[in-house]
Amino acid sequence: MNKNDLNFLKKILEKRKNFIIENLHSNSAEIEALHNSAPSDSVDFSLIETSSQIDLAISANLKEELNEILKALEKIKNNIYGVCELCEDDINIERLKIKPHAKYCITCREIIEKGKNNEN
Repeated sequence: MNKNDLNFLKKILEKRKNFIIENLHSNSAEIEALHNSAPSDSVDFSLIETSSQIDLAISANLKEELNEILKALEKIKNNIYGVCELCEDDINIERLKIKPHAKYCITCREIIEKGKNNEN
């Protein structure tokens, strides 16, 4: 991978990292506000509970993505970015442009997905 592509992908990762951190702070504030609000009836309580569950699920997904991004940034620092964790081949640059925190090349990702589908 050339230096320009690496710098481009690093900027995307940093931008997404900052976006996620802002969203996590916002979600935390929303969840706290929901829990601090006083429901006036069972419908209000149900809406608060549902909104909290949705915000918690979104936060969990964002935290998972943030961890993957942090790992990708660490790989850049250690000069091992863009290498598939399964087969150790280079991950195609076009795949990295779509998902810069990808851990696997497309072939290995498909193998993993097929394995998950066969377990169900």
